[in-house]
Amino acid sequence: MRRIAIVPAFNEEQNVGSVIDEIRAVDPTFDVVVVDDGSFDGTAAVAHARGARVLRLPFNLGIGGAVQTGFRFAFENGYDVAVRVDGDGQHDPAELDKILAPVLAGEADIAVGSRFAGSQDGYRSSRSRRVGIRLLASVVSRIVGRRVTDTTSGFQALNKKGIALFARDYPHDYPEVEATIMVFRHRLRSVEVPVSMRERAAGRSSITALRSVYYMVKVLLAIFVGLFRRNVVPEEGS
Repeated sequence: MRRIAIVPAFNEEQNVGSVIDEIRAVDPTFDVVVVDDGSFDGTAAVAHARGARVLRLPFNLGIGGAVQTGFRFAFENGYDVAVRVDGDGQHDPAELDKILAPVLAGEADIAVGSRFAGSQDGYRSSRSRRVGIRLLASVVSRIVGRRVTDTTSGFQALNKKGIALFARDYPHDYPEVEATIMVFRHRLRSVEVPVSMRERAAGRSSITALRSVYYMVKVLLAIFVGLFRRNVVPEEGS
């Protein structure tokens, strides 16, 4: 079974090396692919030095474009299982076995690590962001007909069906909320798994308080518009 770890990164030269090392320490069978989203620091050089395959985007596409690039690579190269581990170090590779378990057992097409699904310790972001996450979780839960606790988590494991879907289409900007609904509409099986997450070790998050408000408004609007959208993701080759 071929496995790939997709690591989207933008200006993460201080973090991406340790992320790669930790993934390999957990499971050396993973092929690690870093998607350098137009970084202007040494992200690509650090990733190369650690032996990762680096896909360099010519300019910054945003997290959605970078993640889809990784899934597209996984799909075109025939990987059976993919995990997404962000390059900022907040996703703990030591938790990979937890999100892989339901996928490898055939119980889910996509498993998502959730900070709020259990009594996990660890970094949970600011109070205002947690309120926003819970609001989005409530809206998404009503749409998909099951309880969703962490709609902004990108810590994921996917089988071939999940890889194929996200290779064909993946929301841009802040995509995880819309992707959760997309998975539901395409009738893939998705589960949440309780995990702990960490505060970024270095650098600064791109999501400020003002951008958090913009994010909330934009995503709620996207959800509303998406409810009237047909499932337009084509099958590969159609």
